[in-house]
Amino acid sequence: MTDNGDEQLQTTTSTAARRYFELGVIVVAAGAIYPLLYLRQNFEVSILESFGITLTQLSQCYAMLGVIFVVTYLPSGWLTDRVSPRVLLTFSLATTGLLGLWFSTMPSFAMLQVIFAGWGITTGLTFWSAHIKAVTLLADSKEQGRFFGILDGGRGLFEALLATIAVAWFAYAIESQGDSTRQALLEVIYLYVAVLLTLAPVVYIALDDLKPDNEEQATGTHLKSDKSHFLTDLKSILKNPEIWLCATIIICGYQLFWATYSFSGYLQNTFGMTAVAVGSITVAKLWMRPIGAAAAGFAGDFFDRQHVLTILLVLASASLASIAFLPDIAGAFLVLGIVLLIGLLTYAVRGVFWSTLDSCNVPNRIKGLAIGVISLVGYSPDIYLPLLNSALLEAYPGRTGYAIYFVGLSVMGLFGALAAWQLGRRIRAR
Repeated sequence: MTDNGDEQLQTTTSTAARRYFELGVIVVAAGAIYPLLYLRQNFEVSILESFGITLTQLSQCYAMLGVIFVVTYLPSGWLTDRVSPRVLLTFSLATTGLLGLWFSTMPSFAMLQVIFAGWGITTGLTFWSAHIKAVTLLADSKEQGRFFGILDGGRGLFEALLATIAVAWFAYAIESQGDSTRQALLEVIYLYVAVLLTLAPVVYIALDDLKPDNEEQATGTHLKSDKSHFLTDLKSILKNPEIWLCATIIICGYQLFWATYSFSGYLQNTFGMTAVAVGSITVAKLWMRPIGAAAAGFAGDFFDRQHVLTILLVLASASLASIAFLPDIAGAFLVLGIVLLIGLLTYAVRGVFWSTLDSCNVPNRIKGLAIGVISLVGYSPDIYLPLLNSALLEAYPGRTGYAIYFVGLSVMGLFGALAAWQLGRRIRAR
């Protein structure tokens, strides 16, 4: 009996260790694939100078990227229910890195749009739903909060590590080596590309073919049945009110996060900070992600997830609104403190909002499809927020445009808090 018990405990421990190892691989992949796309977060002004484009043109690239994301979210979920996440993640890392090599040539605006369109496919269609579903299958129902917290927090930790190296190298290249902004930015791009191309084979080797262990698998009969019931499955997802509440939480929380992409330009243009100073502050904000996301994820498992989300969304909304009213003469430490607080809270929201999917009663067989539907709604700000941001700054140049933008998104965050409260109420009643 003792030997059998010890053997069972050893097997369970081994399985848990393997699950956390695979989670770690997915975390690193997710942390490596997006920073190249969103290089503007730390180097917006430098990108405009080096590529010879305007803020409106850059915003158009991001708006197109958002359109492709939204268009591919649903097929991404469908694809994830049929192709191994290991294959999809490997393909995504490799092709994103190859497109990054093209990006490093700093091509014309027309070619830049093609690159962003390609990134939309490699990080939207083939990556997004695959990495979320992989995590839902790795975690059991009592671990969803911490696994997604570790996913977003660990991803943020890796992003922050890469960004710290990138900004430090950027500053060294300009201040010590005397390189031009264009050359320093080129070296930063090479750094991100090298990481992506190195990780692609590592992910393929390290990950298993994750499949639901409690539902029919992809036999010929199952595939035929699944295809014939696609519309029925989609209809059942669309008729689930909890899916819509989950999507509302994500779209509102994601808008709060999107506001932080404008901090670089806001601080540099409003407070007269240098590119290096702004890069240092925005990188410091990135270090809040592992803290906020992981803490929120564990809190969501130990307490009510929806209740935790409600509180976080209210606090994040209030903190974002506050940065709009900072005086022009605010000291660097005050600005840094506000930025770090906003980062901590918005990352905490991101760390826990996907764990609400586990409460929506969606079978694993069609969980990828549900992820696609929720993402279609939840990440639609990728389309309109870049255009809204540039339009506001053109209509109300300087501080006023930023203030309207930040306060408006803060109000949306409060709607997300209301949705989280309502979702929690429905789940408790059920």
